[in-house]
Amino acid sequence: MSRSLPLSAHYHQRTKYDPETLSQRGKTLDWNQQPSPFKSYKIGTSYDLKPYLDSDQKAPLWEHLSYFFLLSYGLTAKIPTMGGDAVYLRTAPSAGGLYPAELYLISRGTELLPAGLYHYQPQTHTLLRFWDNHCWVDLQEACFRHPALEKTQLALVTTAIFQRSAWRYEDRAYRRIFLDTGHLLGNINLAATPHGFRPHLIGGFCDRLMNQLLYLDEATEAVTSVMALNTLFSAPSQGKTALPSPVTLDYPELVEGQLLAALHQASAIQAKAALPPQAPDLLEDKYNFPFCLKVSLKDVNAEYLGGDRLDWGEDLENLEDTILTRRSTRTYTGEELTLEELRLILHFAYHPEAYEDQGLLGDPDYFDLGLIETFVAVSGVEGLESGCYYYAPKAQELRQIRFKNFREELHYLCLGQDLGRDAAAVVFHTADLETAVSRYGDRAYRYLHMDAGQLGQRLNLAAIQLELGVSGIAGFFDDQVNEVLGIPADEAVLYLTTLGVPEQG
Repeated sequence: MSRSLPLSAHYHQRTKYDPETLSQRGKTLDWNQQPSPFKSYKIGTSYDLKPYLDSDQKAPLWEHLSYFFLLSYGLTAKIPTMGGDAVYLRTAPSAGGLYPAELYLISRGTELLPAGLYHYQPQTHTLLRFWDNHCWVDLQEACFRHPALEKTQLALVTTAIFQRSAWRYEDRAYRRIFLDTGHLLGNINLAATPHGFRPHLIGGFCDRLMNQLLYLDEATEAVTSVMALNTLFSAPSQGKTALPSPVTLDYPELVEGQLLAALHQASAIQAKAALPPQAPDLLEDKYNFPFCLKVSLKDVNAEYLGGDRLDWGEDLENLEDTILTRRSTRTYTGEELTLEELRLILHFAYHPEAYEDQGLLGDPDYFDLGLIETFVAVSGVEGLESGCYYYAPKAQELRQIRFKNFREELHYLCLGQDLGRDAAAVVFHTADLETAVSRYGDRAYRYLHMDAGQLGQRLNLAAIQLELGVSGIAGFFDDQVNEVLGIPADEAVLYLTTLGVPEQG
């Protein structure tokens, strides 16, 4: 049946939280039925990475590989529970601690890693080689002969096990799955350079062939991204990071519980389509509201940590420590941030080029960052009037669109979470979904959430480095956010990141 909305837009509308219907959507969770956050294989050859966390091993290649996986998706804490089963935390945050993402390595055949398929097992910090055959040609075919795979020997693949998140969040889990994958991609991009790698992100691949390559059960899990793991000084890839899928307008009536699977199927690529139109290289930021207060962040007194950027230390030691100690804040004091702290956080997220001389990627791969817009609801920032601001990254300024203290409204918009009320500032990532779908088809929905997740992870780490609190929120009253804060109606809200002073203890 032909519809007026593409399936991705239909999914977005149907999975919005609304104050009048949210109470009807809830369900009682059976914690005994929660899916395991770890995937196991019954057979394979295990490569233990733990010994190489000790520099005395004098095996630099293994050491780099070990730290790279640890920083990307390793375990960082074990928390006992009343039921006896421990909860494990990882370097990448995940909604509800459900960790739907899995991480694989494909080797073309190197001195360290024979050709084959490897699964990273965070619970033991090992690589398990579960398929010992040459499969690089199949990888290249599935990725439409992407040039980034021509000369490299290694590739990373992220996958998602849907039920881990859907068990709790039902159809809306699709949003969270790709936000969580974005967090992981953010870690990979940040952990790469200090350990000799340059990831090239590939989002346009044949889903069926990639799933078959990894022997995935397509009914329950699927590939979400591919990264060619090049050496650090390899030439930039000329291939497209993102390719379009079809736009699905002919779909049946979908009942609750069918939306997630329907969108994933609709956003799949089976054959390489025509490249999307070249995104315009905009010289100015999207919104320049007339008569609004504009606060330049270039003029902020940049004395924090002795400079105008975050200092990640010699050999990025501070960054690695921050990744390993990152935690989502549970409670804020309600105290103010300084304008300089807010500036540093936004600057790290949106201006990676400023950190190239510290050893970080100056141009980390995103799918299409030009589609993402950023708004900041300010409740307590010294020297900044309360209200909602549009962040213009090119101009590096905040443009006020609403004059009001929104603490109580943010408490409501964030489904009654105190984090929204007590945060000093809340960052909103949004996108014009119609424009995104016109460029990338229904697959745009995946790209948008992974890009928002990667930005969110950079915000997380910048805040932790400043000894501040930070926590992402993927559950909110969608339409009411736009109405209350004055965000243009055609901006679909993707993700929230709360920032504030954490309560100690």
